Amino acid sequence: MSEGLERLRTASRIALSVGAAGSVALTLYVGRSNSSRLLIGMFAVWVLSPFALLALLARRSQSRSTKTRTILYGLIVVIATGTLLIYGNVALGFPAGKKAFAFLITPAVSWLLTGIVMGIAAFLSSRRYPGL
Repeated sequence: MSEGLERLRTASRIALSVGAAGSVALTLYVGRSNSSRLLIGMFAVWVLSPFALLALLARRSQSRSTKTRTILYGLIVVIATGTLLIYGNVALGFPAGKKAFAFLITPAVSWLLTGIVMGIAAFLSSRRYPGL
């Protein structure tokens, strides 16, 4: 593995860990006044789900091409950073009544973005560009 890819892989692992932990922490912080522990738990699982998907993809990516792994590792950094920025803004700046929406839609968008980006990478690597 090239040094650049190894650094990106390390950065993606750190981003994945920090993103998952930070997202759950911000979810719990925003939901601290909610009396339903079950609801907060369900939000926490939903918020963690894109990180679980990305971790699974990263674990299974060792047999993929260098370019596909580069795309995946970059995607992990983007999603982890973007998620923390969104949740941080919601936790520290949004009006009280609008907070739940961000915690519902952000994981869905993360799943969708992951599917689109990795689908395109898989298509290109198998169909047109054998080196991808």
